[in-house]
Amino acid sequence: MSKSVQPSGSIGIESGSEGVSHDQGFDLLSNHRRRYVLYYLHERDQRAELGELAEVVAAWENEVSLSEVSSADRKRVYTSLQQVHLPRMDDLGVVEFDDREGTVRLGPASDDLDVYMEVVTGADVPWSQFYLGLSVLNVALLAAAGADLAPLTAFPDIAWGAFATTTVLVASIVHTYYNRTEMRLGSTDRPAELDG
Repeated sequence: MSKSVQPSGSIGIESGSEGVSHDQGFDLLSNHRRRYVLYYLHERDQRAELGELAEVVAAWENEVSLSEVSSADRKRVYTSLQQVHLPRMDDLGVVEFDDREGTVRLGPASDDLDVYMEVVTGADVPWSQFYLGLSVLNVALLAAAGADLAPLTAFPDIAWGAFATTTVLVASIVHTYYNRTEMRLGSTDRPAELDG
């Protein structure tokens, strides 16, 4: 699945098809139920029954266990998902919703939303700020080494260049590992936004 930038500002899913635009993506993800649906589908191998999905979303909304979800809360979420949220997500290709079968699965356009789904919780620092800080530190270090400031003169300038390059390389490897393991949607029992 190669992605290409379309003139409309959408991210293409396949050659010649339009994906979810930035505005559509932000609008779609502005509702917590739709975010929960995406999270749960990622967690459950991309497919779920509507009843099961409604029960889980109701539990997350009310911060209770599945056994504590009331039938009224479950029905309210079920109706909302069935009549409003899932049809809208289906229209954009984010999910494939079969109302007759009562099944929901991730659609091809769900990949377009991955970049918006990263959640930074608690005291976590976004990676962009981390890389900015690391870059500033490395530039200051290299400038100080180039100006022959003590105690940096104990090592040649090339050693400081190698150090700066190595710190960026190690940070990139850790970031890649972290994204592939810890930051994947569905890597915990509930959405990270509920833990914040």
